[in-house]
This record gives sequence, C-alpha cells and structure tokens, in this order.
Amino acid sequence: MAVLGSGSGGNATLVRCGDTHILVDAGLSAKQLVLRMEMLGVVPEQLDAILLTHEHSDHARGVDVLLRKRDLPVYANALTREALSHKMKSSIPWRIFRSGQEFGLGDLSIQAFKIPHDAAEPVGFVLTGQDTQLGMVSDVGHVTHLMREHLRGSDAIYIEANYDQALLDRDTKRPWATKQRIASRHGHLSNIQTAEFLGEIACEKLKVVMLSHLSSDCNCPQIATRTIDTTLAQRGLAHVNIHCAHQHIPSGWIEIISAPTPPSSLTPGR
Repeated sequence: MAVLGSGSGGNATLVRCGDTHILVDAGLSAKQLVLRMEMLGVVPEQLDAILLTHEHSDHARGVDVLLRKRDLPVYANALTREALSHKMKSSIPWRIFRSGQEFGLGDLSIQAFKIPHDAAEPVGFVLTGQDTQLGMVSDVGHVTHLMREHLRGSDAIYIEANYDQALLDRDTKRPWATKQRIASRHGHLSNIQTAEFLGEIACEKLKVVMLSHLSSDCNCPQIATRTIDTTLAQRGLAHVNIHCAHQHIPSGWIEIISAPTPPSSLTPGR
C-alpha cells in the first residue's frame, strides 16, 4: 500500500498485489496523481482499475482528466456513478458493483460494504490477496456493525482519524454548523473514535494501521498517533506499526505480510 495523498485537499491510495495495481480513490488532480505514482515507480498504464469509495471531489476529482486518454475501468456502485456521471467529459468505462458484493480484480478479491457518510452511497473495501487482508475505510461518521464485521481480522487497516475533539472545539475558523457536520454520525471519525474501534477489533494479525484524512487545523500526526498507540498498547497490541498519511507527500510503499497462523495445540485425532 502507498498513500499518494490524504486530507480535505484530496485522497488517493495505490494498492499492489502481484501484478495487479489498483488506485483506490482519485481525489488529487490528474497531474498530481501521475507525478506521485511515478515517484513510487508506477505509471498510469500499469493500473488495472480505479475503485471509488464515494463521489465527493476530494475522492474523485482526478478521474475525468486521468481517463481522457486512457481506457481504465472505474469501479463504483450505481448511486456513486449516478452522482458523478454528469460531471464527466470523458467516456468512463464504468464497472458497477452492489454494496455488499464481492468481486475479483486481478490478483485481488474485493468486498464492498456500506458505511455512514453524507454521500450518495459511500462504501469501504476489504482487499484480499495472497492470504493477506487490507481493510479500507475512508470518510465515515460513526462505527457500524458492518465495519466491525469486515475489518476484524485484517493484517492492515487504512482508516480516517480526522480530528482531535479538543482542537475541533477550540477551532475559530469553522462555523458551529460545520463543526456539527464534522462530528455528526454522517461526518468523520475523531482520533478517540478510531482508537476505540481499532482497540475493539484488532488482533495479533494486525501489523499496520494507516491513519488518513487528518485535519490540517484540528489534528496532527503526533496527537493522532499517540491516541491510537496508547489504546492499542493497553490491549497488548504494541507491535502494530502506525503511520499517518500526509496531504502533500506520498507515504512510500508499505509492505503488508500476513502473520503465520500459530500451530494448533491439539494433536491429530483429538
């Protein structure tokens, strides 16, 4: 996994498994998408598909220009496609999936599931390849049973930690209504909400957590990392490597390797 950029200015993540390359969201400009992929040794022609979590511009603005000279399939559910279609000048080769559906894409198996956010039909993804599971949840207002069900047992989790509650409360740039929207059940997750969720579902398999969509005003990597790290350590999971995605700098490649299954203590036949 390599995050090209994450935040209110645009979100995009590369996932590579075997010979398969997928771009999850394309919320940066097409120029920045190409430049940052090239920094990671990938050219757009290597991509097998784009997966969209939802239609907001910070997750989809680069799709139109990126595909003007490229025949690259874009996977989205029907309501996300409907919300975006009238904005596209390019002929987009849409591949429509149902939220809740599992489908194959190259060396990956992908499960889409609904999440709460103020978009048409936002989804999270579980990507599985080579016995390794990556759970991805971008913008989400509150933790749901589906999130727990699908992300439990992941080897790596990409999840937002948008704001620190104290910093949001003290923020003077945002009107009260905007603060309410951010903290609502269809807005974004705070550091504490993300920490509690990870502490609830994490197990020994979990090796990597990528915190995304950090607010530039109401959060910082140090606070977010400390909050999540403290909660996981309290649950005996101090081994988890916590990363913070940045808006302007790609993360570099982060290798995700499935932990070996411990041998059974039972002898054969018992």
